[in-house]
Amino acid sequence: MKRPDLNEKISLEDFQSFYWLKKELIGFCGSLGIDQAGGKLEIAARITAFLQDGKITNNNKGSKKISKFDWQHSLLTLDTLITDNYKNTALVRLFFTKEIGSHFRVNVPFIKWLRTNVGKTLRDAIAEWHRIKIIEKDKNYKREIPPQFEYNRYIRDFLADNPDKSTKDAIYFWKLKRSKAGGNKYAKTDLQMELN
Repeated sequence: MKRPDLNEKISLEDFQSFYWLKKELIGFCGSLGIDQAGGKLEIAARITAFLQDGKITNNNKGSKKISKFDWQHSLLTLDTLITDNYKNTALVRLFFTKEIGSHFRVNVPFIKWLRTNVGKTLRDAIAEWHRIKIIEKDKNYKREIPPQFEYNRYIRDFLADNPDKSTKDAIYFWKLKRSKAGGNKYAKTDLQMELN
């Protein structure tokens, strides 16, 4: 089946059967007045709701941030509390680099920890960063890739299953896979796609 156009006439089944870039989802939402904010999964959920019942569902602004702490300009110390409006600003990264060292790098597990540990201190955050780094040094460690990053998951799984293939090969098969209806997870049978 050929990939359909993403417009208000698309069926729910076709929408859910194909891979869509976030910018395509945002464009669709913009054309219909659907809220474009949030991550890819949130936006796709709003489109799914629209395709199911024709109603436009927008973000509920009921979960407003309470803290007024300014993560861009305030003085940061080891005892600074993580607030519900935490932002990974240049000032924050500079603070962590000063405290941890020039080898400090932000990573997804660390950001996730910061956003889910309101009330803990930046001292606690530094201890968590070191804990994550120790875990990542284990040769069997495999970092979780969130579900919205289908491309990254596919490439990693393809290369793990096909050590004789290159990243270029993985990208080729990813493009074939995403152009077809169905899921976007890597499967051994993907190598047969080019024959069909």
